[in-house]
Amino acid sequence: MYKSFIISLIAFVGVILNPNKVSCQSKEEQLSQTILHLDSLFWNAYNSCDDVKSRVFFADDLEFYHDKGGITNGLERLIETFRNNLCSTEGFRIRRVAVPGTLKVYPMHNADTLYGAILSGDHVFYVTDKGKPERLDGKAKFTHLWLLQNGAWKMKRILSYDHGPAEYKNSRKEIKLTSKELSQFAGIYSGERTKDFKIILSNGRLSFSNNGKPSILYPETANRFFTDSRDLTFEFVKNSRHKVERIVVRENGSIVEELQKR
Repeated sequence: MYKSFIISLIAFVGVILNPNKVSCQSKEEQLSQTILHLDSLFWNAYNSCDDVKSRVFFADDLEFYHDKGGITNGLERLIETFRNNLCSTEGFRIRRVAVPGTLKVYPMHNADTLYGAILSGDHVFYVTDKGKPERLDGKAKFTHLWLLQNGAWKMKRILSYDHGPAEYKNSRKEIKLTSKELSQFAGIYSGERTKDFKIILSNGRLSFSNNGKPSILYPETANRFFTDSRDLTFEFVKNSRHKVERIVVRENGSIVEELQKR
């Protein structure tokens, strides 16, 4: 009890002796909350393809650097890009989501005057295309320079880089099938694009060769299997005699090929 009192007293005295440190932390926390709030409002407008609301977050002379799309100078050019590329195709939408735990805000000062902030982090993008199920499409890093201009925060510099495929996280659950139940699916299948697609049964597992490496097919139902590295499912279809005759292959919920058993 006495020890806890002494620790609390020391902490309190530390605050009294160094109030500037507490004040500085409070200001940085307030800045971080402000920038993150503005960032969320901007991306809500972006995800909704609302170029009217999006434009209020940018400086007129902004610069946008993209590692795939090059340089875009000026607010009007950027809004035109949003309108004509990302939001012009009917039934096609991109949804951006920040990766939790990656967002960081850094204050920018000129002596004791706060003039800006840098926001950096990682984000992922989901695509919806013509009524198909939404799919995880890619990831990237970003750095935004926000400037305080006439009492309002505006994005002045935007860097979007390190674009690449997003890591797939499987959410499907495997069920247990016996080797006898699995054996009916083993064999060689062929389709328009894929020839000699061979499924083998070994050690109680179905698998196929993927670029020379075995890929396991995990049973999700009695006739539908999945891989854990991509959103691929394999639905085995039987004929009227209850014999497996073909596979319907889906990626991200859409049919990509049908394979006939030979």
